[in-house]
Amino acid sequence: MRNDLEKTLLSKISDLPKLQASISAWKNAGKKVVFTNGVFDLLHIGHITYMAKSAEMGDKLVIGLNSDSSVKRIKGSDRPVNDQNSRAALLAALFFVDAIVVFDEDTPINVITALMPDVLVKGADYSVENIVGAKEVIANGGEVKTVNFIEGYSSTSIIQKIRNQIT
Repeated sequence: MRNDLEKTLLSKISDLPKLQASISAWKNAGKKVVFTNGVFDLLHIGHITYMAKSAEMGDKLVIGLNSDSSVKRIKGSDRPVNDQNSRAALLAALFFVDAIVVFDEDTPINVITALMPDVLVKGADYSVENIVGAKEVIANGGEVKTVNFIEGYSSTSIIQKIRNQIT
């Protein structure tokens, strides 16, 4: 049983060339590919809701996951709390996530332009014109959408709450 679970989880975690081939096959089969990205450090209900809503916008949901070194540059030296392999495995366990690709850059622009999803999704705290990859996806005939967050949920606030209780 454990080996089957590991195989299933690992099958969703892909490198960029392999994922490009999968997306090409999905699109050839008439599937709508949705892409979103993030750190997803401490998985919480806000993340789950955000990704589930993103998944509803198409047939296949692809997650771009910031690598550990990328997270450190963006969030600081004490992040991530969970390493990229653990974060990827947790995302892979979600039934509505079809693929995960880890990227090392500070933004997912290279992943987005390589995959060219049909729908690019980010949180509603972004305006479409400020979403990395939006102009490229739109120029390719795709859509860019935003999803409202559930107030009060963020990995940063959870980490701060834990720190406050320790000190």
